[in-house]
Amino acid sequence: MLKSPSSETPAPQTLGELANLLQAELVGDAECQISGLATLSDARPGQLSFLSNKHYRKYLVSTQASGVILHPDFADDYTGNKLLVANPYLAYAKLSAVFSLAPRVASGIHPDASVADNARVHPSASIAANAVIDSGAEIAAGAQIGAGCFVGQNSIVGADTVLHANVSLYHGVVVGRACLFHSQVVVGSDGFGFAPDGKKWLKIHQLGGVVIGDHVELGACTTVDRGALADTQIGDGVIIDNQVQIAHNVQIGANTAIAAGTCIAGSARIGKNCTLSGMVGVVGHISLVDNVHVTALSLVTKSITRPGSYSSGTPIDETALWRKNAVRYGQLNSLAQRLKVLEKLQAPSE
Repeated sequence: MLKSPSSETPAPQTLGELANLLQAELVGDAECQISGLATLSDARPGQLSFLSNKHYRKYLVSTQASGVILHPDFADDYTGNKLLVANPYLAYAKLSAVFSLAPRVASGIHPDASVADNARVHPSASIAANAVIDSGAEIAAGAQIGAGCFVGQNSIVGADTVLHANVSLYHGVVVGRACLFHSQVVVGSDGFGFAPDGKKWLKIHQLGGVVIGDHVELGACTTVDRGALADTQIGDGVIIDNQVQIAHNVQIGANTAIAAGTCIAGSARIGKNCTLSGMVGVVGHISLVDNVHVTALSLVTKSITRPGSYSSGTPIDETALWRKNAVRYGQLNSLAQRLKVLEKLQAPSE
């Protein structure tokens, strides 16, 4: 049976307690009570704010926050209670866990869930209504399986991993510990594998699985295809935004970040600590080394062997000027050929 979750909201913290947690320098009232976080412009008394972008510096004089997290360089710009740290945005991220309003989930199996007799569900795990845990699946300690989720045959969900409502894990999927998958994520669907026989497409059955490391977050409606023969692999600490497509046999290195709308084609390899911005395309069977950063709307058509920032495409401009430049782009080959002719004519004779 389900155990009732706690309905408690996050307890207020003193600035002194928060300073100790962040190892921050406190200037002001250590006993000031903080009950939540807010932006500088929206904060009210009892809330803590932060300044990480100097564009919002102007709000320091008018904010009603009971305290502000600041870099020491901006300490003189604010006269109220302050926590001084080297990285205010990172400090804010740490405190967001303290003041999280996410509901606490009951442990146990909801009576409307369907769990196979030979599935293994840890007593501290939570299986919500209408979830299906198929034959041979394993749900580890503290894992949360949301309403309407499906965990396929012999798939494994690691300790403290959270699957929000309507996540689907096909058969043979391994998910590490402390992962977070948002609604409508699909992991282990077939890769796009077909062979033409001259009349029609013959399906190539996908025989691999998917292996996902620890502390991985997948955004809503993101899809990760299973491997054709070997497994699709996503390393520890990878963060992937909404509506991203990861094709079969892709490998993504640890701590890489991928923004919304990106598509990675089959058998591509992405290194560690890379960033792919929104709507990036990566063609199949190429590799990106560690520490590659690709800007938005870029198409990666060949392997990248050196770390650094890479871009493709043309930036936005006034339509009339963009059209003129588009025409000129089409003329580049002709111009290059004419330039070669001129260079030969002007080359000094031996």
